[in-house]
Amino acid sequence: MEEAVTYTVSGMTCGGCERAVVRAIGRAQPGAQARADHAAGVVVVSGAHDAAAVAQAVTDAGFGFGGAA
Repeated sequence: MEEAVTYTVSGMTCGGCERAVVRAIGRAQPGAQARADHAAGVVVVSGAHDAAAVAQAVTDAGFGFGGAA
């Protein structure tokens, strides 16, 4: 299993936002597991995933993607 990577995400303000980000990443990268934290402004993605696909999923869900933290 690949090491977890933390990415910054802007625009998350609540648990619903966290769930939207996690769902979007799950649809784009079915082999990855994601945990979002709106207070910290991050999402942690583990398992096989492509950073570009994660970025696209996050932005398509309406949030800002800031890259690896």
